[in-house]
Amino acid sequence: MKPTSNKLRSNNSVDHVIIRAKPGDPTRCLIRFGHTTIQGCLGRNGRTIFKREGDGKTPIANMRVLYGYLKPSIKNSTRHQIIMSQTNQSLGWCDEPTHPSYNRSVKRPFSHSYEKMLRDDILYDFIIVLDWNITCRKRYCGSAIFFHVAKQGYPPTQGCIAVSKRDMKKIIPFITKKTRFKVL
Repeated sequence: MKPTSNKLRSNNSVDHVIIRAKPGDPTRCLIRFGHTTIQGCLGRNGRTIFKREGDGKTPIANMRVLYGYLKPSIKNSTRHQIIMSQTNQSLGWCDEPTHPSYNRSVKRPFSHSYEKMLRDDILYDFIIVLDWNITCRKRYCGSAIFFHVAKQGYPPTQGCIAVSKRDMKKIIPFITKKTRFKVL
C-alpha cells in the first residue's frame, strides 16, 4: 500500500488536513495542511473517540470532505474545488437524533430541533461538511461536525473544527473531495 502524503499535490490540492490538540489546552489545536501549520479550535470538551450528540467534543476520526456552504456575500470572491452551495434563510441542519433527517440539511421552518445555517456572525461564512455520522447516521452519535470559521480569540466550538477567516481563505482553495481531515 502506497503511503499517503500531506504535501500539496500538483493540481493545488491537499491530501490530508492533520488536526492535533495543542499541548496544555484540549480546546485548541494545530492544523497542518501541506507545509503550513495554523492554529484553530476544537469542541468545548476536547476530543473523543466516543462522540455523543451534544457532548461538546470533536470526534477523533479520519473524515472525508463531502461539500460545503458559503454565505451569499462570499460566493463569488473565493476560489474552491468542492461543491459549495449558498446558505439562505430556509437552510437548517437537523440535530434531533430521533428524526429521520438527523444529521442532514433541512428546509426551515422545521418542526424539530435544528441548527440555523445562515448566521449573523462569521462562524458559518464558510462551512465544509465532514462525513462524521453522515452515511450511517447512528442516533445520538453526533451531528453537524463541520470545518468552519472561528470566533475572535478561538473560543471552543460545540464539536466542530474552526480556524480564523483569514486562514480559512488560505485553506479552502486546496480542499477537494479527496481531502481527509484527520483529528488525532
